[in-house]
Amino acid sequence: MKRKILFFGLLGVLFFFSAHHLKGQMAPDENMYKVRTVVIDAGHGGKDPGAVSGGVLEKDIALSIALKTGAYIQENLPDVKVIYTRKDDNFVELHRRAGIANEAQADLFISIHCNANRSSKPYGTETYVMGLHKSQANLEVAKKENAAILLEEDYESEYEGYDPNLPENTIIFSLFQNAHLNQSLVMASMVEDQFRERVKRHDRGVKQAGFLVLYRTTMPGVLIETGFLTNPAERKFLNTEQGQAYIASAIYRAFKNYKEIQEEENNRVSDAFAEVVAENINIEDSETIQEVVEEILTPPAAEIYFSIQFLSSKHEKSLDAVEFRGISDLRMYQHMGLYKYTSGEFATFEQAQQHRNNVIAKGFKDAFVVAFRNGERIKTSEARAMTGR
Repeated sequence: MKRKILFFGLLGVLFFFSAHHLKGQMAPDENMYKVRTVVIDAGHGGKDPGAVSGGVLEKDIALSIALKTGAYIQENLPDVKVIYTRKDDNFVELHRRAGIANEAQADLFISIHCNANRSSKPYGTETYVMGLHKSQANLEVAKKENAAILLEEDYESEYEGYDPNLPENTIIFSLFQNAHLNQSLVMASMVEDQFRERVKRHDRGVKQAGFLVLYRTTMPGVLIETGFLTNPAERKFLNTEQGQAYIASAIYRAFKNYKEIQEEENNRVSDAFAEVVAENINIEDSETIQEVVEEILTPPAAEIYFSIQFLSSKHEKSLDAVEFRGISDLRMYQHMGLYKYTSGEFATFEQAQQHRNNVIAKGFKDAFVVAFRNGERIKTSEARAMTGR
């Protein structure tokens, strides 16, 4: 017990890296924290051209820069796996782009775009991280990029009624603060530094806004606006092979610097942690530091259940309200800025479906099945895949 108490006092040091990197317990390469996988996202594509100006399409420029960036990484950093959300002129839903990164357990997500403005005067690069809008201009950029969902089938259901044309909706998404904000800001700053110092582009700064593609990723991520297609000089630069190569090279160099810093900082803290553990804990002969840490850090099994959601409201309602009479096992949760009401907790989707009929019979004809994991709303399909039910 004393041993575990001491470990929990030290676990805060371990927050940003995996316990299986402890010093001396594994082969040298496996013993070190590494940035191993990067997902490169070429914005827009297929039926979604993105910004269009002077006959130049954002989707084409973004794809070319994305492929060049990935090629530089693969050539110079062979220990990094590069994954693309698209490698040709295909339409990929925003939620699917984030899904690709999450499924790959990527260490970094890089989304590449081109900017646009009603005026031809603005020029320069901007790099965004997920966060609150600091200005109306930031909001407009987010609305422009998020508008791609309007081309997706059933986007109202997938994004729960989100409308990119309504500022209040975009602000709701921006409230989901990125858990990896600090790392994202580091990468964004390095990108703008490279654009300014090496490519001599006008640096418009690192900014925050509510981008759907960043909101759903579970790792550090940035969205890069490589320049304004609506500015004739910048459009000409971005539409050349040399201009695209310069931009891609700058992004690669920023990634390389980011990788080096993240690995150095994480491994320095990891080594210090391992040394403290070794000095302060007596471990039985049958155990290793690795085994002790894994025992403590192994998370409990996720609690997944299905429920029936039958009402959403902008205003909170009492669970004793007359309209809820006859509905059993009532609960309320907040999601996407709304108060949402559910009935029941069921281990299987089929059980929830049966209960749905009871709720519909009480007058809530739009009732549907929702799923939760450790109290947090998740996709029903994801819950069914995890439970096999």
